[in-house]
Amino acid sequence: MEKQRVLIMGAAGRDFHNFNVYLRGNEHYEVVAFTATQIPNIEGRVYPSELAGPGYSEGIPIYPEAELDRLIKELHVQQVLFSYSDVPYEYVMGRAAIVQAAGADFRLLGPNNTMLNSSKPVIAICAVRTGCGKSQTTRRVAEILRRIGKKVVAVRHPMPYGNLVEQAVQRFATYEDLDRYHCTIEEREEYEPHLDRGVIVYAGVDYEAILRQAEQEADVILWDGGNNDLPFYRPNLHIVVVDPLRPGHELRYYPGETNLRMADIVVVNKVDSADEAAVRQVIDNARQVNPTATILTAASPIFVENPDAIAGKKVLVIEDGPTLTHGSMSIGAGWVAARRYGAAEIVDPRPYAVGSIKATYAKYPNTGNVLPAMGYGEEMIHELEETVNAAPVDLVIVGTPIDLRRVMHIKHPADRVRYELQVIGRPTLEDILQRWLEKK
Repeated sequence: MEKQRVLIMGAAGRDFHNFNVYLRGNEHYEVVAFTATQIPNIEGRVYPSELAGPGYSEGIPIYPEAELDRLIKELHVQQVLFSYSDVPYEYVMGRAAIVQAAGADFRLLGPNNTMLNSSKPVIAICAVRTGCGKSQTTRRVAEILRRIGKKVVAVRHPMPYGNLVEQAVQRFATYEDLDRYHCTIEEREEYEPHLDRGVIVYAGVDYEAILRQAEQEADVILWDGGNNDLPFYRPNLHIVVVDPLRPGHELRYYPGETNLRMADIVVVNKVDSADEAAVRQVIDNARQVNPTATILTAASPIFVENPDAIAGKKVLVIEDGPTLTHGSMSIGAGWVAARRYGAAEIVDPRPYAVGSIKATYAKYPNTGNVLPAMGYGEEMIHELEETVNAAPVDLVIVGTPIDLRRVMHIKHPADRVRYELQVIGRPTLEDILQRWLEKK
């Protein structure tokens, strides 16, 4: 039988995983190209032959998604696999229309074809949108398990923006490991908080190889999901975080609703800052599509390094980049801290933005008067630094999961804001995890 010619639409994460577990070595398919979007500077590369395996001696080229129509026609593509996340349903079907008009099939691979089984118990923490509070939930779960005496290893959703061969399996146990792998700001934001708590983190490209290595040093594996994607590993317990600051999104984004329908536990986060009617709406939506899930409510209290330093100051607020961009949020913990502790003015950073930071504002015009901490490479980090230092402010409020002063020079005084998960009422996460461990 002639092989089907396949193009994979992706963003340097789910796309590579789908290839590795479903298409690599599959005699029925030939992958002729990847396309890339969402993340800057990931197109124009090649998925290397060392990872692609037999039949791909020159690797697989990665093109900009903007060339999708041309690629389908010129490469005689028969199937297109949509393989990235945190996009509204209208967007998905818009891409399906482009694909079908060009003559190809449009496919979404499901969990049975893409989830790997582990010999160790797996807890997956996912979300319905970027920026719901998944990372702080993962940290809380890890803290509870370690207190019980379990050795926990976190496996993080992929962010392979460098040399893919070198990044096939990455193990992070120290800050020096972050430097060794030339981690971006986005990677550090996810890995450093785990390292601060003594939790080993794995990430990379080949998630079966990662899993087999992680199994050797873990009692429990935490799937630390990202970008509202589905778990790569089949979970024994699936926790999904929803956000009442964006009510209704849990039923309008791919594959966020899929996560919601699959969840064992639904955490309704940010109830301390959301409207009561929005909280009720999100809970009602969760119960409608997943009536058997246990629903928890939680707050995200902020912790400010020096709250007295904010009052009366002109401040620049830096927030987590992906949360503001494809997460569609306009504020974060830094903005909340600035308002709560009496900043005289939150200075709009847009007039001072340069290079890729300026381009980010153009691409995501709904971002508010806060600065997204974009850092997908040294040049972008330098441009972020230049933007920060050009702003005429008294104080910089850093609302990102890491201390940006570790990776860039900020000439202004800086104050850092963190946030953690606080479950309200019973059952608590401790109750649920203890019962789950006893049952296991």
